[in-house]
Amino acid sequence: MSESERIRASNREQDRNYGTLHLAMAWGVHLLTASGIVCCLLAMEAGWTKEWRSAFAWLTLAVMIDAVDGTLARLARVKEVLPNFDGTLLDNTIDYATFVFVPALLMHRAGLLPEQLSLWMAAAVCVTSAFQFCQADAKTPDHFFKGFPSYWNITVLYLMALGLDATTNLAIVGLLIVLVFVPVKYLYPSRTPHFQKCTIALTSAWGVMIVAIIWQLPEPWPWLVHASLLYVAYYFAMSLFLTFQGRRERS
Repeated sequence: MSESERIRASNREQDRNYGTLHLAMAWGVHLLTASGIVCCLLAMEAGWTKEWRSAFAWLTLAVMIDAVDGTLARLARVKEVLPNFDGTLLDNTIDYATFVFVPALLMHRAGLLPEQLSLWMAAAVCVTSAFQFCQADAKTPDHFFKGFPSYWNITVLYLMALGLDATTNLAIVGLLIVLVFVPVKYLYPSRTPHFQKCTIALTSAWGVMIVAIIWQLPEPWPWLVHASLLYVAYYFAMSLFLTFQGRRERS
């Protein structure tokens, strides 16, 4: 029996083992995941016409889909029902568009960086994050992200909301590009077990503030932007603390 015949036989066996409802649920979850790329396309269109509120609203919807599809996939047992479809690959592809490619385009289109370097820096963001996405240990077994986890959607939102000069923005983006390759373990808010309840509570409050900031674009309340940065400070400080604590425990 050829390889293609074995695959077809395997698919027929799966169809017999799982009913129509199971198959529909599994494909429905994959369709939900795939809808994230449509959000990215709409964000790109809005960004091209400089409708920043709409662009970030679509990116936020893509992030919300990403936040729930994993749980739904486990409930629908998609790996068992559809073993020949790689949902993880689909999810990673859309994550790259959501967290890297579209934000890099928005950063360039918004003129946040010096004009002569803007496109080159957007390209550097895309290339370095592509390498980060392909690292086998980008997500560690103890539920951290290794290296700056390509939160470029949040980075670009803050650069826009803070209204800093192009040179300062260039320095921030350059630093984050370098941090992609520095082996600091960053919090995975929904999965890192250390201080999880505190982190989830703070992340939820911060998420509400981010939605409010997006709603107020292009001129959000400065106090709200600065207040939301307290969570960013917590996130980086806690990540550094847990990274060095883990190293001390291993030494």
